Amino acid sequence: MESIYIVAVVGAVAAAFVQGLSGFGFGLVAMSIWAWVLEPRLAAALAVFGALTGQVIAAVTVRRGFDLKRLAPFVLGGLLGVPLGVALLPKLDIVWFKAILGALLVVWCPVMLMARRLPHVEAGGRLLDGAVGVTGGIMGGLGGFTGIVPSLWCTLRGLGKDTQRAVIQNFNLSMLIVTMGSYIATGIVTRDMLPVFGMMIPAILVPSLLGARVYIGISENAFRQVVLGLLTASGIAMLAASVPQIMARSF
Repeated sequence: MESIYIVAVVGAVAAAFVQGLSGFGFGLVAMSIWAWVLEPRLAAALAVFGALTGQVIAAVTVRRGFDLKRLAPFVLGGLLGVPLGVALLPKLDIVWFKAILGALLVVWCPVMLMARRLPHVEAGGRLLDGAVGVTGGIMGGLGGFTGIVPSLWCTLRGLGKDTQRAVIQNFNLSMLIVTMGSYIATGIVTRDMLPVFGMMIPAILVPSLLGARVYIGISENAFRQVVLGLLTASGIAMLAASVPQIMARSF
């Protein structure tokens, strides 16, 4: 039991710093550590709780670039997607999900990272932003992965550093509140998880604040590199955790 607490805290510290810096990524980083030890249902609940705690801290400490009109389509779409993700969680093979998602990130993100000039997508308007929100909501319901698709989309939209972070940060906060409520209502969160939740709160506080402080001092280009580099590293970690499990099933 003690090993569960240690792994939960280590994952929370690393993930909280990354989320404080980038505005997303708690679930991605934490799951890359927790997937080796924690039971998938516990890991999903901890990812949502930890990400929500970190986003509340970030929302208080970093308030740049907020634009309700820009944010609204993402949030409205996400509210439709979260219940779908929660409904899929007990039925989905999470190992294959992580393998496919990891492969996509490992292929796509380095291409974007190495491109001298990314194409800026202007088509689709708020309707397409809403569709991206639905996708982010579904992935949030599956375990706190809300930021992946919206982050990539905001990068392709060519949004500035502060605008992109404000969209992702506030979208994630909205989705995580709904997801946590859904987890509690459906019994995914149980009483025996509460002690682990309690240990995570102090582990998240300081790294989140440090990450937010680093964010304030970095450039637009550096922020883009952080986002894409984080997504690439997360994809590698997902593949490292899931591929051996898939191969073990085949033999």
